Amino acid sequence: MDSKIYSKIIGTGSYLPTVNVDNNAFLNTKFYDEDGKLVEKSGNEIIDTFQKITTISERRYVSDDQVTSDIAFLAGKDAIENSGIDKESLDYIIVAHNFGDVKELNRRTDIVPSIAARVKYFLQIHNPSTVAYDINFGCPGWLQGVIQADYFIKSGDAKRILVIGADVLSRVSDPHDRDSMLYADGAGAIVLEAIESDKPIGILAHNTRTDTFYHSTMLYMGGSYNPELENRDELYLKMSGRKLYQYALETVPSAIKASLEKCNVNLGEISKVFIHQANGKMDDAILKRLYQLCEIPEIPPHIMPMTVDWLGNSSVATVPTLLDLVFKNKIDNHTINKGEYLIFASVGAGMSINAMVYKA
Repeated sequence: MDSKIYSKIIGTGSYLPTVNVDNNAFLNTKFYDEDGKLVEKSGNEIIDTFQKITTISERRYVSDDQVTSDIAFLAGKDAIENSGIDKESLDYIIVAHNFGDVKELNRRTDIVPSIAARVKYFLQIHNPSTVAYDINFGCPGWLQGVIQADYFIKSGDAKRILVIGADVLSRVSDPHDRDSMLYADGAGAIVLEAIESDKPIGILAHNTRTDTFYHSTMLYMGGSYNPELENRDELYLKMSGRKLYQYALETVPSAIKASLEKCNVNLGEISKVFIHQANGKMDDAILKRLYQLCEIPEIPPHIMPMTVDWLGNSSVATVPTLLDLVFKNKIDNHTINKGEYLIFASVGAGMSINAMVYKA
């Protein structure tokens, strides 16, 4: 068999913000419905219902002096150190995010220069051939960055690429919207390297779709639900949760199945499923639907590592953070061995979905 070029993960990294916020922090919050009506339920009832629906009991926020580029840099630095490469040998730095640098006291989006350019500067990389750019693709942004990196590598344009996913959602969520309890901050990263092999290894196949015609407004920016809030012009992240849940159930499993078919890998060969940590119950439902779609009656134990219950939903950062923790044996009952097949999948604003098959 002739050898081919494949994209292989040679290093992983992450940054978990230090401010730990459990559900009790929302006990005395005044929440409002979409129509501006005060939610007439006790704080305990609100957070208990929220945890049952999402499995989330706590999440991480950045400290007041940190912004997205800071934590993206820390995750990238961790991945570079873990890979053992010379940082000057990177051909690309791709940073996926959705809101840029949003400061604690000035919550306007700041993306000039790009977050990737800032990360390259923080890393003190001198090589002008290390191209740095951002990608904005909703929650699937990090995985889409990995897919782009794979194209660069397989075209011969690059040998080593750093792909980072970082977001600070705590500063763009409406404090009077119950969905704000979903959101968290974080950053994760990988280093991909071109590997020549006569057997398939690394990234084997991927699949992406964007459904805008009917679904483009399921995640959007809008005003606070609190009609008495002073600054009514401030924009916050908003979500049509029930519609998004149903959309994900209908489309994520088929996207994963399509990527498996591209590389002739059976779902029964998969050792781990790394899925966007949006909502624990939703992810469980997606996994169940996937196995039904592929006509496999039983879901293997420990197939899907999870962090959403204690890290919350940090958007583009969830999958690379989860991957880093598993690679470094920091999640009980989850390890990755050479030769195992892995699935990656994410869904988010757009609406967009992507999936990828990987051989360790």
